[in-house]
Amino acid sequence: MSTEFNSSNIAEMNPITLYEVLKLRTDVFVVEQNCPYPELDGRDLEPDCELIWATVDGELAGTTRILHDDDALRIGRVVASPNHRGTGIARELFAYTLDRCKQLDPNSKVVLDAQAPLQKWYGSFGFTPVSDVFLEDGILHITMEL
Repeated sequence: MSTEFNSSNIAEMNPITLYEVLKLRTDVFVVEQNCPYPELDGRDLEPDCELIWATVDGELAGTTRILHDDDALRIGRVVASPNHRGTGIARELFAYTLDRCKQLDPNSKVVLDAQAPLQKWYGSFGFTPVSDVFLEDGILHITMEL
């Protein structure tokens, strides 16, 4: 089994890879989670946005993105393909994403809005809650910081 991690801004991505990344995000966050919201929020087009994805034997296994907010790097759109859940790929991909954050700005804090049931999972990477639980697009979330 061959796992590969990649990162790029949207302008430099292969269009087929970009399509697969956006389709996976829509399939999971909108369709699977039954949450009609604007998955394509415009932030992927920001020049400093970095899309990250993992492939296993050439198949898209998961994706994340890194945004540059005013005072922090923001990780979002963390998703594993249904075909690869339970394999550890999400943990590997997230660790890769954290490494990219350190490469981009080693002194920046890193934040994310976690779906509340995943608070312990993100906590295993050192993230701690910095907000109360809040409702976003019908799903409970909590802001966490590293």
